[in-house]
Amino acid sequence: MPATPAPRRTGGRTRSESARADALRAAAEILEADGYAAVTIEGVASRSQVAKSTIYRWWNSKADLVMEAYQHLITERMPEPDTGTLAGDLEAFVAELYRVTHYPARMKALRGLMAEAQLDAAFAALFRAWVQTRRETVAALLHRAIDRGEIPATTDVDYAVDSVFGPFWYRLLVGHLPLDPADASAHVGQLMHGLRRATGR
Repeated sequence: MPATPAPRRTGGRTRSESARADALRAAAEILEADGYAAVTIEGVASRSQVAKSTIYRWWNSKADLVMEAYQHLITERMPEPDTGTLAGDLEAFVAELYRVTHYPARMKALRGLMAEAQLDAAFAALFRAWVQTRRETVAALLHRAIDRGEIPATTDVDYAVDSVFGPFWYRLLVGHLPLDPADASAHVGQLMHGLRRATGR
């Protein structure tokens, strides 16, 4: 009777990548469930079954781990839209942005990250770097629209990006008005009106 072949062993790199993904996922889950203050290296190690020493080898601090985890989370949930028009792209992006209100734990996590960024200078740098990746996504939509001739080349892209994210953060933090995905079309419509005025359209 032939011997049963031994199970195939995965290589070190595959195992390492899987463990890294598990640690990032665990950090994001703790963040969304209980907030930034509740995230600890010990907790991430326990939840992910990745050794603390391994986590410390990959990330210098809890802040580094949390921001990378949240970056992965947001990238998965909010891929860059490409509908063929700036209005369509922005509506898709803003509607998904506002949809955070369907997930109270995510709203709590975002507020916690923003609050921590005001209190901890080191964390603030990491938070701004993460925010910049989201800004770059919207800036790419605007530059694509400039290339298509939808909006003028003289468009102040930074200000236009601020105009996309401003209502989101203000309403998220102050809570004076709701964030409703159904409002995305109207909000983008007002922004597009301002952008198009410069073209005389």
